Amino acid sequence: MISAERSQSQSPRSPGAAAGAPFLSICVTDPVKMGTGVQSYISYRVITKTNLPEFEGAEKIVIRRYSDFEWLHDRLAEKYKGIFIPPLPEKNAVEKFRFSKEFIELRRQALDLFINRLASHPELKQSEDLRTFLQADEEKMDRARSYETGIFKKPGDFIQMFKDVQSKVSDVVLGKEKPVEESTPEYEKLKHYIFELENHLAEAQKQAFRLVKRHRELGQSLADFGKAIKLLGACEGDSLEKVFSEVGSKSEMLSIKLQREADNLLFNFEEPLKDYVRAVQSIKATMLDRANAFRQHFDLDQERKYKELNLEKMKFMNPEKFSESETEFSELKAASEEATKRYEHIVSVMNDELARFQEQKTADIGLAFHEFAKGQAKLAKDIADAWRSILPKLEACSSS
Repeated sequence: MISAERSQSQSPRSPGAAAGAPFLSICVTDPVKMGTGVQSYISYRVITKTNLPEFEGAEKIVIRRYSDFEWLHDRLAEKYKGIFIPPLPEKNAVEKFRFSKEFIELRRQALDLFINRLASHPELKQSEDLRTFLQADEEKMDRARSYETGIFKKPGDFIQMFKDVQSKVSDVVLGKEKPVEESTPEYEKLKHYIFELENHLAEAQKQAFRLVKRHRELGQSLADFGKAIKLLGACEGDSLEKVFSEVGSKSEMLSIKLQREADNLLFNFEEPLKDYVRAVQSIKATMLDRANAFRQHFDLDQERKYKELNLEKMKFMNPEKFSESETEFSELKAASEEATKRYEHIVSVMNDELARFQEQKTADIGLAFHEFAKGQAKLAKDIADAWRSILPKLEACSSS
């Protein structure tokens, strides 16, 4: 049984337009397999409801596929430096699981969460690219995706960019690469926290996955045991058959409950933890942007200082070239100031983003553990009640 409870309860959708309050509500739904063979993919209906004036109407329904979400993510990552762009679910999957109901629902849920995080972000929700994604027909969307300028080229370029980021993040952010890097006590503390958080979240998610697997294994074992004990009772006959049949039925009933709780754990506990592992990786990508911005700021500032000293000397030693050098210095100074502004902007935005991230993480992870504890408590009660209910019959049988 595949559950969609988390998507319904945790997507940070805007509330209805109470008394005309502005709202933006988005739902990713109805996954459908399209095409055949290696060309097959899953499409989704994306339903947008809003009263914001910049949108074309109160409701819009479009069809999107994973690569469209990927396009939106990459556009935002390039345009909004310093902002933690919400993560997408992983692109690749083992072929035999790629179109399983469970995988499709997990991806739909993650895409729904992604788009609603954008819609709830104070800056990202104003993006023209987001409006294009939510409103454009398929032909216009295809044109937007194939738009080749700057970094927006073919998908292979994005793959290579991602590999470059993956290979550089640890080197630059951890300080293994040693050109020039930002090294304040506050930033060092942040870097240490982010990498520790990623490790601990990944380990927690790994153990949560094992819990899901154990619940499913135990559920299957109870189902098999239930069938076996019923056959044993039929073989014995008389009073044992009735008692053993009831034991078998209880086992099969508990098997179903365990399988349901395994699904609950997968969607409402393990998946939220995995989502935050991906979120931390998005933060690390932003830290790479910050490292690159700092390096450019530092290099240009050093060059500006060097040129400024030479300019003063040239003013007296080579007056005929002074005017030309002064123009070059002015251009360099402007570039240096612009690089400093970019770096300071990223730092400022990151500080705000970290506060948002910590607040949202506390709420989301707290909810995940609450769902875990609630599910485990109910399961334990159901198991205890089931076995307790047949104890009198088993005791009567054993004493006769």
